[in-house]
Amino acid sequence: MRCMKYAQAEQKLARIIEESGTSSHLQQIVDFLYETFDTYSWIGIYLVKGKTLVLGPWKGTQATEHTRIPVGTGICGSAAKSGKTELIPDVNKDTRYLSCFVSTKSEIVVPIRAQGKIVGEIDIDSDVPHAFTTKDVMFLEKVADMLSEHIC
Repeated sequence: MRCMKYAQAEQKLARIIEESGTSSHLQQIVDFLYETFDTYSWIGIYLVKGKTLVLGPWKGTQATEHTRIPVGTGICGSAAKSGKTELIPDVNKDTRYLSCFVSTKSEIVVPIRAQGKIVGEIDIDSDVPHAFTTKDVMFLEKVADMLSEHIC
């Protein structure tokens, strides 16, 4: 299962979203991504509450201290403000990076948009430099689109 192709992963995630209740599908998605992709070392879904990102379900070896991030602050806050995916090949070269784990080398943050506004985002860290490719961007943007209907 760890080598599952993006298309198969997308189909599985669509089933998870369709079959699970609203309260549990976000955690199931985070768990699935963590278990499926070797380079995804920490995954969290942040939800927008006013002008703050609030950490929802997450999966990784340890918790992050960044459970509330102001929109516009850090890479996550920048993605929420701009509405654009942030792909950071080397977090140590980006001054916006809010350090969570010493092991993190790269990060991708994908906004979740519903009814024309940002309602959340998928945040993924990797312990591997340059871990994320355009395939990850396209795949995770599709996941964000699937989630957009289920986050208010």
